[in-house]
Amino acid sequence: MSNSWILSPSLLSADFTRLGEQITALEQAGVDWLHVDVMDGHFAPNISMGPLIVEACRQASQLPVDVHLMIENPERYIEAFAKAGANLITIHVETGYHPYRTLQSIRDLDCRPGIALNPGTPVTAITQLLPLVDMALILGTNPGFSGQAFIPQMLSKISAVRQAQPNVLIQVDGGMNAETLPAAFRAGANVFVAGNAVFKHPQGIAGGVTALRALL
Repeated sequence: MSNSWILSPSLLSADFTRLGEQITALEQAGVDWLHVDVMDGHFAPNISMGPLIVEACRQASQLPVDVHLMIENPERYIEAFAKAGANLITIHVETGYHPYRTLQSIRDLDCRPGIALNPGTPVTAITQLLPLVDMALILGTNPGFSGQAFIPQMLSKISAVRQAQPNVLIQVDGGMNAETLPAAFRAGANVFVAGNAVFKHPQGIAGGVTALRALL
């Protein structure tokens, strides 16, 4: 990990005609993790990546693969993502009926479990689950599409999670840029997902990573 925080670029913003090349560029630029957003068209209003992309990441890089499951019934798919090479698997508290069992299953598969919150879900929904996870993910935007603006009210949610579980990793996904990333860091977050800020930077991937690193 570079510095005191983790940068996990979202491959949702990558150019999939050059995915292997861009993963190599990310690794050379010094990112910490690779973030894979998985959406099923039901829980999140979009359809995106699956285990094959995780497998491609694993073949292209030794960086940890950070899988965010924005899907219904995640317990059905965690084994497939684990076998594909995921290192971290995060599920949403709003999905599935047995989060305790699903989180334990993730750890039993030798992956690090995480629990995620949509913007409209209160922190109290995950308070009892925090001792079971390595990471809490706070969505800074509504799930589904990249390029949305960060919702400022999520800063207080980050602070509440940090107060409830001082040692847990807190990831923020959505709307991270030069203004919002430092604010989220001050609130207590230490893992940041960035898409367009990395892949669409005028100076390319290396320029985007350098610009984000310079913020803190």
